[in-house]
Amino acid sequence: MRYCYMVIDFATIGDDLGANLDFIKSCGYDGVELNLTPELLARLDEVEPLCRERGLAVPSFLTGACYNEGLCLSVADRARREGAVERLKSYLPIAARFDAILVIGLLQGLTSDEPDAEAAHARIAAGLREVGLAALDAGVELVVEPINHLQVGFHHSVGEVRDLVAEVDVPAFKLMVDTIHMNIEETSLVDPIRACGAALKHVHLCESNGALLGSGHIDFSSVLAALDEIGYAGFGSVKVYRKAGFRAAAAASLDYLRSQGG
Repeated sequence: MRYCYMVIDFATIGDDLGANLDFIKSCGYDGVELNLTPELLARLDEVEPLCRERGLAVPSFLTGACYNEGLCLSVADRARREGAVERLKSYLPIAARFDAILVIGLLQGLTSDEPDAEAAHARIAAGLREVGLAALDAGVELVVEPINHLQVGFHHSVGEVRDLVAEVDVPAFKLMVDTIHMNIEETSLVDPIRACGAALKHVHLCESNGALLGSGHIDFSSVLAALDEIGYAGFGSVKVYRKAGFRAAAAASLDYLRSQGG
């Protein structure tokens, strides 16, 4: 497994992009996961050569930022649903350009967007199928992130996402796990990884409190061992979004993972 560092807010690194990418590389990361915010979208032509010059991959892009524009896969408003589908399709050339996965999570929406879980599920599956078919033509892979019930309205567990992906039945869709969400939704941190097996395409490594790895109670040594057991060879994306600045988090997290057998 290789490691990348997740940058949720591009402003965190954007003011001195070259130097901050140098720092990520110096910590030992092989890549950087980026969030498709308007600021990043405006600077892709700058990001691409800077990452390439440093040998940093961009293995994945987060897509949830456009939920803040009213786009949503589950909502009854057809225009908003179709807008979400079209926006995801518009991201496919970007993903192809960087040879990256698109991560779909927040765009599923909240229960306040659609209180009827059955109706929401049907709309989400239909939208994902349309995006997935376009992704096949574009040669892009996608994952649906299982996000806990406090943050997203639908498909919270790894098993629920596995069932959704099976129902959508488009080979472009693969599976992913995120340790902070598994900590809330699952009874085991390792059984969902084993259940995904060779279909597991992407991993988010996040502490139970969202802070520095090792400051909560996630058993990362067991998680890493389970990933090794299934022969996972993709990226483990380090996610720290609380109680630490970018540089402290990037450096300390990879050191911690290596101490746990990573």
